[in-house]
Amino acid sequence: MSATPAEAAQPRAGSERVLHLSDLVGRPITDRKGESIGRLADVIVRLRGAEPPIVTGLVASVGGRDVFVPFEQATGFDGEVLRLSSATLDLRRFERRDGEVLLRADVLGHRLIDVPTAHLIKAADLELRGQGNEWVLAGVDTHRRPRGLLRLISPGEPEVHQFDDWANFEPLIGHASSALLRGPFGRIRRLKPAQIADLLEDASKAEEREILGQVHADPELEADVFEELDEDLATRLLGARTDAEIAEVIGRMRADDAADAISELPQRRRQPVLDLLPVGQRTKVLTLMGFNPTSAGGLMGMDFLAVGQHDLVADALASVGRSPSLQPEALTSVHALDEDGKLCGVAKLVTLLQADPGAELMSVCDADPVRIGADTDVVDVAVLMSDYNLITIPVVDEHSTMIGLITVDDVLEVTLPDDWRRREAAEPPDSRRGKKT
Repeated sequence: MSATPAEAAQPRAGSERVLHLSDLVGRPITDRKGESIGRLADVIVRLRGAEPPIVTGLVASVGGRDVFVPFEQATGFDGEVLRLSSATLDLRRFERRDGEVLLRADVLGHRLIDVPTAHLIKAADLELRGQGNEWVLAGVDTHRRPRGLLRLISPGEPEVHQFDDWANFEPLIGHASSALLRGPFGRIRRLKPAQIADLLEDASKAEEREILGQVHADPELEADVFEELDEDLATRLLGARTDAEIAEVIGRMRADDAADAISELPQRRRQPVLDLLPVGQRTKVLTLMGFNPTSAGGLMGMDFLAVGQHDLVADALASVGRSPSLQPEALTSVHALDEDGKLCGVAKLVTLLQADPGAELMSVCDADPVRIGADTDVVDVAVLMSDYNLITIPVVDEHSTMIGLITVDDVLEVTLPDDWRRREAAEPPDSRRGKKT
């Protein structure tokens, strides 16, 4: 007994099928009688958050017009010819709905964010997997050899594909309404601010807009990213915003980074942005802008952990726990001050953890800590931190009043070569990047 084409296309229960988008696009489409209608122009998937995108429809090219074909009408999706089960076809021009992604137009040949490696890569092909009557977008091929080269090396051999799980990638599809349905920040939220900054520095203008659009949903993350950006790029991106939008970002940045960002703005925009900052942030920024940028005062941050010199070790540790907004590097030391803000001693966090909680703070402090003035040259700061193996160094005025703190990352940023941001970071030995899976 022979089977009809529609029956032959139905999979056996539990079987899994695999298709590549490059093989699907351009396939003939026929009506249920086998008469030619057109060719497959694209495959439509719907985003579903953490779940793989599901195929919901096709775009058929019929007489030079792109029209929508519901996926349930396509029998034998994995056959050489796509046959439609319906006798009628809606010939209105296709219009994408929110949440829909066109695999050929939006993804194939476009760059995606490879989240585990924090790099932008190009999708050479896409893998669809079918289970029963459902098909999902399952993988991305980023390592496919060019057809011509493959033929020269191994004539007659099938094209080589190397697919990675779709869950590892964040698409940049350029469709705002669809992007909103991915969930907050999509998979970008797995990345560190410095990694997102690196992506932006490698991105095209359109990719920049989409990455920033996702990051903007989390104002704190957005501020952290701008702190990590190359100065020229940060200035360009901020310059495209209104004064109020710039102030919104800068108001959440560390005061030293905020001061640098405002200093890089055109002169006519600095004061309007400063006027829009919260009073506390504006005061810090104006103070820092008054120092030479190549001095300790221009390098320091104004947020540090200070406790009373007569406090107990337990009090100091409790203060650490109550300071989640401070830069983590700044929490590696606790500064004991007197009633006038004069620096009396510095205790390392590890020393406090190992000490008797009931002991007086000054009993475990370095009562003559290494400290510098605001006019100290940054090279001298680097030498001191290296000589004394310091992670932080306090900045004091002529009365020994503590006015700021320099952390080791601040020093590294100004002492590394000018092009350090453009260098490729060393990969850890367990990195997935470049490995076959």
